[in-house]
Amino acid sequence: MKPSPPITLLAMRGDETGYITEVGGGSDFQAKLRAMGLYVGRHITKRSGENSGGPVVVEVMGTRVALGRGMAAKIAVKVKSRRVLLAGNPNVGKSVVFSRLTGLEVISSNYPGTTVEYTAGHTVLAGERFSVVDVPGAYSHAATNKAEEVAREILAQPDKALILNVVDATNLERNLYYSLELAALCTPMVILLNKWDIARRRGVEIDPAALGRHLGVRVVPFVATTGEGLSGLKTAVEEFNAGRLPAPGCHPTDPDEKWALIGRISAECQKITHKHATLLEKLEDITSRPGTGLPFAAAVMLAMFWLIRFVGEGLITHALDPLFQAAWMPLVTAALGGLQEGGFWKVLLLGTTPAPMESFGLLTTGLYIPFVTVLPYIVSFYAALGLLEDIGYLPRLAVMLDSSMHRLGLHGYGTIPLMLGMGCKVPAILAARVLETPRERVIATALTLALAPCMPQTAMILSLLAPFHIKYTLAVFGAIAAAGILSSLLLSRLLKGETPELFLEIPPYQAPCCPMLARKLYFRIKDFLLEAVPMIIVGVLLVALLDVSGLLAGISEFFKPAVTGLLGLPPETVSVMTLGFLRKDVSIAMLVPFGLSPGSIVVASVFLSLYLPCMASFMVTVRELGVKDAAKVIAMNLAAALVFASGLNLLIKFL
Repeated sequence: MKPSPPITLLAMRGDETGYITEVGGGSDFQAKLRAMGLYVGRHITKRSGENSGGPVVVEVMGTRVALGRGMAAKIAVKVKSRRVLLAGNPNVGKSVVFSRLTGLEVISSNYPGTTVEYTAGHTVLAGERFSVVDVPGAYSHAATNKAEEVAREILAQPDKALILNVVDATNLERNLYYSLELAALCTPMVILLNKWDIARRRGVEIDPAALGRHLGVRVVPFVATTGEGLSGLKTAVEEFNAGRLPAPGCHPTDPDEKWALIGRISAECQKITHKHATLLEKLEDITSRPGTGLPFAAAVMLAMFWLIRFVGEGLITHALDPLFQAAWMPLVTAALGGLQEGGFWKVLLLGTTPAPMESFGLLTTGLYIPFVTVLPYIVSFYAALGLLEDIGYLPRLAVMLDSSMHRLGLHGYGTIPLMLGMGCKVPAILAARVLETPRERVIATALTLALAPCMPQTAMILSLLAPFHIKYTLAVFGAIAAAGILSSLLLSRLLKGETPELFLEIPPYQAPCCPMLARKLYFRIKDFLLEAVPMIIVGVLLVALLDVSGLLAGISEFFKPAVTGLLGLPPETVSVMTLGFLRKDVSIAMLVPFGLSPGSIVVASVFLSLYLPCMASFMVTVRELGVKDAAKVIAMNLAAALVFASGLNLLIKFL
């Protein structure tokens, strides 16, 4: 958390305070500013001119001065910036509070030496600029997992920080345990009673003043989704800036004594009025029981897959593919039309054919794959996932499927990447970050790649086999599922370690907040564009170089005996198997001209689904797992593809 560097007066935000570090321009210009009190070391506050395009107005020594924007750009200012640490239990709404304070100007990164992600941004409160850190959610300062270790390290850093302890007002008693531990740090602290509106609707009445007296801190009722309570927060921050914020009181350190104190505080500060169960509370009960929860989970997953496919295919068919073909392809073709036909650079950049999915052009295929074929499913899936997250359903799904997932070496949260993988493998592999250990992430990635085809590939398989008996379709998906499960079982025994027990909070259902859903979707798409897209383009470049150099044809010839012998497929299909590395649904579609029997279509579909991940998934797998673990997963998939596809070939011959 390095201090912020100087910026220009023009770049300062409205109501930010700082001091001048440098004045550019000539000596006459500097003398003119000095006469008005604008010189190095002088404290100033920006009052207007942030986005208006007009003059910049600053306040210096109680006087307001207007400067042209060119003049303001020559003045360097060090903005006063202190840290605000958002700390609290998981599922209390810290991320929504963070978004409310910082907007979209945020940075997400892993804490050094870990895979635990935290988010940082900036805000202006009470006229001062603060850097805001969304500390990973924790239940205890004792640190029982990696996320809590990171939270403890961030909170222990020796700088002047203000802790905003976000507390769920609907679950005050349980949240206060961590509040007492934060108070023991002797760092200035304000408690935000978030979800204040939900608490009132549920008949929960809390006396903020009494709670503040017991804990020795300022307590502010807050509703992050609407911004209610911001004025109270600004008042508390003003007290912090002036050094008048009350210091946290002394509290017991023994856990039993803490819970006894929490019981007394809750009894004195909280009153719960009985109300009849709401529809959401009844739904919580229904979805938490195995008898009703499992059918509900199946219905939710089917609806989610339908939504992903409907939105993803709609974006491709009616928007992105037509736009790419009508706008980008003519533009890039005209721009590079002067290159020699069939020459190295033209083939490398545009490919050998105009169709972006029939060759390996860097500016055609390299952009078509991430932006046309993958991005639509990223958008639709993350929109659906964000909705389930905000409602509070995902923890219940994890509980329902935990026992099944344990048999595969994962706990219930492993269902998240598997669900994603049935839409698109790229976000699924990225979602494996939610799992705690490298062992779990390897198993989850292997299962994600093998268990079921992605949505476009599934649609193509169904289309190819639709004219034939349903047994062929069942054979394809049954073989793929069996291969994925067996691979996962094998990996769970080969990789050292044990599967952690599931331990998570099941939050109450709540209505989603559309602006927050949109922000969350924006960040996830941004992460995909910054993290996955460059890897995909690099992968296409490597394949293009292999194609131009002739090595790709040699690779196809090398695998010809396996395709014709083990799989029993015609020699012409070797090129299709090679193309499958680029995009699998297209390679399956290219089986149509060969007039294969339904049995051969089954063999080819199973092999293409399992043998190698597509280019996008391959590059993201290497990035997430590292070369060594990625090689293990891909080798396992390739072996499973050969075993199951060749086994099906032999079985079909004998039947």
